[in-house]
Amino acid sequence: MNRRIWMMLSVLLICVLSVHQVMAVEVIITDGLKNEQLKKKMEQSLSTLLTEVNAAHEEGRNINFASLSLPSDVETTLSMLWENSPFLCLDDVVSEKCLKKSNGHYQIRRVPLLLKAQKNSGVSENDEYQEGVVTFDRNGNIYEFHLSISMHLYGKILKEGKSVADHRCREMILDFTERFRTAYNEHNINFLDAIFSDDALIITGKVIERKTADGIQLPDDIEYVVKSKGEYLKRLKRVFEQDVKNLIHVEFTDIKLIPHPNSNLPEYEKIYYVTLHQKYRSGTYNDDGYLWLTWDFTNEEKPEIHLRAWQPEPFEEDFEKEWDL
Repeated sequence: MNRRIWMMLSVLLICVLSVHQVMAVEVIITDGLKNEQLKKKMEQSLSTLLTEVNAAHEEGRNINFASLSLPSDVETTLSMLWENSPFLCLDDVVSEKCLKKSNGHYQIRRVPLLLKAQKNSGVSENDEYQEGVVTFDRNGNIYEFHLSISMHLYGKILKEGKSVADHRCREMILDFTERFRTAYNEHNINFLDAIFSDDALIITGKVIERKTADGIQLPDDIEYVVKSKGEYLKRLKRVFEQDVKNLIHVEFTDIKLIPHPNSNLPEYEKIYYVTLHQKYRSGTYNDDGYLWLTWDFTNEEKPEIHLRAWQPEPFEEDFEKEWDL
């Protein structure tokens, strides 16, 4: 039985057996960290956070950050995610390895979460099993909290790095891709405003179903629209407002990283093309297609997306050249 099915069965059991009982969560770091003091600090802080998340979910209230000692950015991320899709941790014991990142931070992945379609609702077919990723700073303090891509895909992309610098860029791209994905669940328009460059070009696509008068299905039409950053964010803000009571679910799979064709030149060595399979579902619109993102990590403190494009089929590596972009 795969992990996703098992987790959904687990939450049903939890709801039956623990209707009025908050499920405390214990986090155990199984490997990857030898410093026992740091390990215990990280285990305790994440255990406390996940237990408070479950208590807030059970009691139908917001997360109480008073005793959690989280940075303001993490509180904002959790609050925005909670406002649009309250969640709970599915396991009473979370046992995972600790990953050490190239910047000295630590990371725990595969935290099992159930994102609720609406507040204070029971188990619904629209609820979504997701996995969280929690990043800690060098001192073991929680630094970031996001929804994750699969561990298998994360590891595969990192292994494809051809040098230390390439590995570092891939790590940053994956981290920001997870933040990019989480921004849709949070309805975080400010993050999206910051991550797109001012002159970003955005190509959106919409599938238009066609039928004959007697109901026979015809091949779909695809409508492409080229938008500026301002136009795209204005439209997206309206979508967020319309879907305020619905879970916006964005799933990224089949992620591929392509170095810029001129990556041997200093001005292009930190520019990557990222293609991925995106499944998007909200209360008003669904689609299943592929994204192209041109990431620029020249300024590692403020990476930018210069191009975002969508189409129903996978992209070829010469997409930008083909569209004369």
